[in-house]
Amino acid sequence: MRVDGNSSALSMQSVRKKLFPGLILGVLVLVGLALLGDLRQVQKSILTFDWRLYPLALLFTLGNYTLRFIKWHFYLGQIGIRKFSPAESLRLFVAGFPLAVTPGKVGEVLKGVWLNQKTGVPVGRAISVVVAERISDGMAVLMLSVAGILAYPRYWPAFALILALLLSVIVISQIRPAALAVLGWIERLPLANRAAHGLREFYEGSYTLFRPGPTLLAVGLGTISWLGEGIGFYLILLGLGLPQSLQLAATAVFILAFATVIGAVSALPGGLGASEASIAGMLTLLLGLEPATATTATLLIRLATLWFGVGLGILTWIFSPDLLGLREMHGTLVES
Repeated sequence: MRVDGNSSALSMQSVRKKLFPGLILGVLVLVGLALLGDLRQVQKSILTFDWRLYPLALLFTLGNYTLRFIKWHFYLGQIGIRKFSPAESLRLFVAGFPLAVTPGKVGEVLKGVWLNQKTGVPVGRAISVVVAERISDGMAVLMLSVAGILAYPRYWPAFALILALLLSVIVISQIRPAALAVLGWIERLPLANRAAHGLREFYEGSYTLFRPGPTLLAVGLGTISWLGEGIGFYLILLGLGLPQSLQLAATAVFILAFATVIGAVSALPGGLGASEASIAGMLTLLLGLEPATATTATLLIRLATLWFGVGLGILTWIFSPDLLGLREMHGTLVES
């Protein structure tokens, strides 16, 4: 994304340039997984999979999206967007799904531009919603990982480091005098002062969203929503022939949640490669699954979660010419 003094250069064309590498990487990861798991054995596992359970797994994914949308719409109200149609809010929320496979999820900044276009809220303040979403989701999946971390202490250092980083962002945002002092200092710098107004809007939004009440509600909703995807993963494991048990369900939730965190901190598009390797590796280490079975489970859950969402988002783009035709407007994080 290029920004200059008069306009910015964010367009669907620039977003596509960021999106295509993620889509290509996604295909390569899926193919690579199938090959590593022994293509013939993976094919056999897919053919013997109990496909009656897969629609249920997709329903749990839709449940996750529903609760995350409720959080998104709640966040919009917190930053002052209170007369925004839930249907329009949902359209922007779903349209943002494909942006998750841009490098570092940088494409999700476009959601802030969409909100600016539709509601007039400053882009910097709108982007604070995107950041708060990611951090509250991170906290939620970490909460789901706690039981697994206690059972498998080898993962404790990574868990503690990521939790500390997320908490530090929340705590620092609430130390208002220090934050305002830093922003005031930036405003006096000759080269950085152009970005100061956008940063101030971003901070004001973050300060509001990371207050204790909204944060607890958001993390609570996130925990329930991501638990749903974990249950969907459990159903996929049952479809592959694993026996029903509470321990298997708990392990499935832990593996998917922790792999989601690993994928997020990797900064790879959609966590591609990092999440898949984490899921397949933990299935082998913790459950003793054969490589082909672990690979098949990984392929099926990523199709039911990440790629299901990307598909819904692209479908939304097809019926949203106003979003597809978005050209640069005045106002970015620098200027709005």
